[in-house]
Amino acid sequence: MDGAMVGGTAGVMVSGTAGPGRRPVFEFRVLGPLTVLKDGVELPMRANRELVILASLLLNANRVMSVERLIEAVWSDAAPRSAWRQIAICVSRLRRTLGAGVIETSSPGYLLRAASDSVDWGRFTTLVARSRGEAAGGDRDRAVLLLREALALWQGEPFEDIRGLGYDAARMAEVRLDALETCLDLEIELGRHHQVIPELLALVAESPLRERPRAQLMLAQYRAGRRAEALRTYQETRRHLLEQIGLEPGPALRRLHEQILRDESVLMRASAPRPRAGQMVPCQLPPQVLPFVGRADELTALDAALRPDPETARPGTMILSGPAGVGTTTLALRWGHARIDWFPDGQLFADMAEDGSATVLDRFLRALGVPGPDIPDDHAEKVSLYRSCTARRRLLVVLDDVRDAAQARPLLPGGPACRVIVTSARPLDDLVARQGAHRVFVPPLGDDVARELAGMLVGPAGTALGPQAVTELVSDLVTTSCGSPLSLRLGAARLQSRSAALVPGAARPRS
Repeated sequence: MDGAMVGGTAGVMVSGTAGPGRRPVFEFRVLGPLTVLKDGVELPMRANRELVILASLLLNANRVMSVERLIEAVWSDAAPRSAWRQIAICVSRLRRTLGAGVIETSSPGYLLRAASDSVDWGRFTTLVARSRGEAAGGDRDRAVLLLREALALWQGEPFEDIRGLGYDAARMAEVRLDALETCLDLEIELGRHHQVIPELLALVAESPLRERPRAQLMLAQYRAGRRAEALRTYQETRRHLLEQIGLEPGPALRRLHEQILRDESVLMRASAPRPRAGQMVPCQLPPQVLPFVGRADELTALDAALRPDPETARPGTMILSGPAGVGTTTLALRWGHARIDWFPDGQLFADMAEDGSATVLDRFLRALGVPGPDIPDDHAEKVSLYRSCTARRRLLVVLDDVRDAAQARPLLPGGPACRVIVTSARPLDDLVARQGAHRVFVPPLGDDVARELAGMLVGPAGTALGPQAVTELVSDLVTTSCGSPLSLRLGAARLQSRSAALVPGAARPRS
């Protein structure tokens, strides 16, 4: 069938039988025994010189290879006088095998035309490059999938049975090892340390002098709770390096050994991924309510409860509880804006008096980059998806005017680097008892702070009445508000309206 995928080996497109007027479709495999498939049928390729030339052209597909470079690949420093003619004869034979239009003459040599995905080496390097972009953008899962797809293309040692391509084979093997080690790094960061230990043991046996996989094995063993094995791996590494090359392990490996000996908690913490390039970072906090005075104790309590802890990664929730109008929302916004640098992956905000948990979940998921059609209908599945989306992010979530714990619980993120502020007129004992939430009861403003805020709110309109009148107005506001910031703000707004209407020369709105 046209366009069918070759089963699991090279992962490139191969067509069926060529029809009239249709160009044949090739698949070139060099990541293992050199193999050429033409419309799904393997072509006979046996002569060593022809294989060297074909391999050199494939590694430089769609680029001109000079005859001098081909001669060097075939004979190294012992080329005969007839080398040019013999290269031409080999190319002629390759053309008869492959068919017209595959190998072109192009000064100062030859060029092999190949589709971008028809050479497994080219596909491998493309997938590795794409994985780097995904990892740099923070999508480690996608980066791992791309690397695993690339590594699956390898079916053995390149050019093992071809003389003259040792350098190319060594270079390609190094690139493969680097891709594999990068993939294992990412999987360890994703918490898959148990799964990668067998693969790391095999990699260490395959490349005993490479320190990077030994460090990865030690870290994976430590995170899997196998501290003694991690320390034994270091001792075996040190003994092997001393016996083979007479050197101690490098500084990175020694540092890891010291961290394991001290049980440093940093070894158990994976770094948070950065937002993907081009991905919108949600910044949903409403503007601050100004002016703001007082609340120093409450702000200190918020800092203590919600500060990112470099030693212990754990979720944190703070409940700001107080009667309506006492300023819990104003306090939450003040702190959130002041600490916005703590949450580089964004800030989510929801007015829970207006929306239910399901509606807010939909909005949060869209803000976190989940396309609308991908949001499940089932509520439990939404919660699971939300927790997956927040598992590796550093987010602040503000849930304002929460009615009860059941309304807030589905919106608590699962990530240890996330922080939550819940404001409510109720104490929400259930969140404290079941979720380990911190809680601050926000009291009314004291007289001194209330008087300072009232003076700032009365502003120029009150000043126009004279100092004595301002003092009396402020005292009246403080008395009638009973320390409620909302009452102070509403009273000051009414005073400003009356002043504009009654005071001669006071500013009036233009008609």
